[in-house]
Amino acid sequence: MFIRFLLQKNVRAVFTIWLAVTFVFIALRMSGDPAVSILSPQAPPEAIESFREAWGLNKPLWQQYLLYFQNIFDGNLGQSYRDGRDAVMIVVEHIPKTLQLGVTGLFFMLAFGIPLGIVAALRRNSLIDRVAMTFSVVGYSLPNFFLGILLILFFSMNLGLLPSSGSGSLLHLIMPLITLGTYGTGIIARFVRSAMLEVLNQNYIRTAQAKGAPWYRVVRWHALPNAAIPTLTMVGFLVGNLIGGAVVTEAVFSWPGVGRLMVLAVANRDLAVVQVIIIMVTTSMVLTNLLIDLLYGFLDPRIQKGGK
Repeated sequence: MFIRFLLQKNVRAVFTIWLAVTFVFIALRMSGDPAVSILSPQAPPEAIESFREAWGLNKPLWQQYLLYFQNIFDGNLGQSYRDGRDAVMIVVEHIPKTLQLGVTGLFFMLAFGIPLGIVAALRRNSLIDRVAMTFSVVGYSLPNFFLGILLILFFSMNLGLLPSSGSGSLLHLIMPLITLGTYGTGIIARFVRSAMLEVLNQNYIRTAQAKGAPWYRVVRWHALPNAAIPTLTMVGFLVGNLIGGAVVTEAVFSWPGVGRLMVLAVANRDLAVVQVIIIMVTTSMVLTNLLIDLLYGFLDPRIQKGGK
């Protein structure tokens, strides 16, 4: 039964990746002519036509599509239109910085969001609950770019405490980390609070209390594990939001990661680089959600059997 469950998830993951890559392939080629963007509109028609021929852009779209997937299966994801370098290598050079920001951002969300939600649920309708939920609403309501600009104005321009751009030290990481992590912290706090309140109202919680189990044991062994499954769903979604938020955050703080590279590549119509980034991002999101699905099956075996 578990093998069938795993195969279904893998087939769905492969189909999702193919669908995303196909959509991006078509959308990018309909968004403008890379030859004109790179060579400039004032370039001689002969130079533009020569560029299209050199990169296969003069072929019908369906031929470009088949050739692109043939190259993928051959391990060739294309070269940058800008400098002719391998697109994968260009993206790989920027991955460490994005991982640094993304992983620390995720830990930031979990480290602050989960305890905040648990405390708010255990102190329902108290001052602590109201303060925590007010913070969470403000956190997920502020757009990344707006919060980032506010932080730059306050900590960099007014106080001069933190650098406003770059990635040379840990000080450079503080403001991008807060900008990226605040949204997810607010979402997780509200979601954990809701999940905990639902679990705390279940009959088995009251039964455990009636048997004389200490409250901390009831919360630790009964409430938290049962609130974990719906929380995992939100963590899976937040990984996707991390990637999307990193594009804005890296652009605001000139953080040299994949998100900023994608903004520049889209502006320059560097199709091969954009497509590699999309494949990487889609695969990361699909694998993350596949891992979440597998964790569902581990935490609740009924899910593997199609139970409710």
